[in-house]
Amino acid sequence: MKEKTKQPFDIYRQGLTEDERQRLADFFVALDLHCRLPGRQARGMREDFKRAICHYAETSVPLDEALARLDAERLGGFYARPPVLWFPLDDAAKIYPISMKRNRMAVFRLSAYLDRDVVPELLQMALTFTIKRFPSFATTLKQGFFWHYLDSAKRRFRIERETDMPCRPLKVSRSGSQSFRVLYEKNRISAEFFHVLTDGVGGMTFLKALTAEYLRLEGVCARRDETLWNVEDTPCAEEFANEFARVPHSARASGFAQKAAVQMSGRLARRRPCRILHFKMDASRLKAVAGTYGATVGAYMLALMFVAGRAATDEQEGEAAIQVPVDMRKFHPSRTVRNFALYCGIRLPLQAAAGVEAVVEEIARQLEQKASREAMEEMLTSANRLVRRLRYVPLAIKQPVARRIYDLLGDRAFSNTFSNLGVVRMPEGYAAHIRDMDFVLGGAATNRAACAMVTFGNTATFSVTKMTADPSFEEALYRLLCADGIAVRVEGSECCED
Repeated sequence: MKEKTKQPFDIYRQGLTEDERQRLADFFVALDLHCRLPGRQARGMREDFKRAICHYAETSVPLDEALARLDAERLGGFYARPPVLWFPLDDAAKIYPISMKRNRMAVFRLSAYLDRDVVPELLQMALTFTIKRFPSFATTLKQGFFWHYLDSAKRRFRIERETDMPCRPLKVSRSGSQSFRVLYEKNRISAEFFHVLTDGVGGMTFLKALTAEYLRLEGVCARRDETLWNVEDTPCAEEFANEFARVPHSARASGFAQKAAVQMSGRLARRRPCRILHFKMDASRLKAVAGTYGATVGAYMLALMFVAGRAATDEQEGEAAIQVPVDMRKFHPSRTVRNFALYCGIRLPLQAAAGVEAVVEEIARQLEQKASREAMEEMLTSANRLVRRLRYVPLAIKQPVARRIYDLLGDRAFSNTFSNLGVVRMPEGYAAHIRDMDFVLGGAATNRAACAMVTFGNTATFSVTKMTADPSFEEALYRLLCADGIAVRVEGSECCED
């Protein structure tokens, strides 16, 4: 009879002293008490702990230190209790599952680049310890009679090695499937989210907590501050509340009516996105240049996008429009990690976009007016009225109507999107091990590009998600930045058109 090959953990265990083997056995007894998942899930989590212990052994971390970092008490009761929570979708999320089509889903990505390559064994453990702090993420999307909802899913949430383009659709129709994924490649940790779960602020809260937990498992000891959630804290209701419900209704309702915008030219690729580009810039220099135009960084980048967009279309007339998400937390402070953002549309006649100086003042004026608290509350009132009208319409009837509305109010009403997360901060001890961050939006059905920006340290990263191989937009953008004396380092993927 063929002898069974010994596993690395078994070989490692044989080399321990009797006392060490007993401590290891006690550790797994404690793990079993904290993990009451179904058989295959529990066995998978046990193997995750074994692989992490083997990694520590290979890197000369003493057993006691390894077991302290992996202490099963850190799991709390999350994996020991049955799932009982469920979450109605927040007001912004309701449209996403009923408007999605095959190969089209509202997915976005946030990434952190470390100062060394990621150890998958430790990233898996970091996710296992972190997800319990975010109960509204530890869910599966389910279909009710009138609306979709999020149902708790106690399971082994797995990391993946990156093998495909960013922001590909998630298979949320599977029973128990998750609406986010955590990926790694070289020194990059990425979290991708279906928008039903969260917005950019909530997603970044998760990525920061996950990255800090990974660094802790690597042995980084750093003091925490208010910029970082502690995964050991107990979640509170405010953190997964539908905050739209507490925003005062406006006497007026407006903000949705939009006419079709001019689209950039270029044949849409079969695979979307077909390319991701990152424009990395010195944040201080970028802010200084924007100041010479009397503008914020956001208004300056929008001006560049309008001018570059005009260079990327064959149209001669009409209006270009850029969708700009607006974080409602700045008007109504909240700790929620659910969606709590609306959007405004910045619109200009195509012919007006002759240069940055020609448009930046008008863009700043529109931003001040359209992204104001009053304008957002008027839009929210419109959204609430629409939701109320559809409240008792069966989902099977709502779905095709919602897809049509989403097309009209989304892609066709805008030429592009610009989502700016602003400056992201981490405690100094963790920040020292993070080189950079970026923010990527998923593909659209009609728009040829979608843009996002985040600043970490002194690096501002402007990312372009391409839906066409036509390079006109990004080439014009690069020329405009260079003309203003901003040094740009461009990174990203090769074009994958098919």
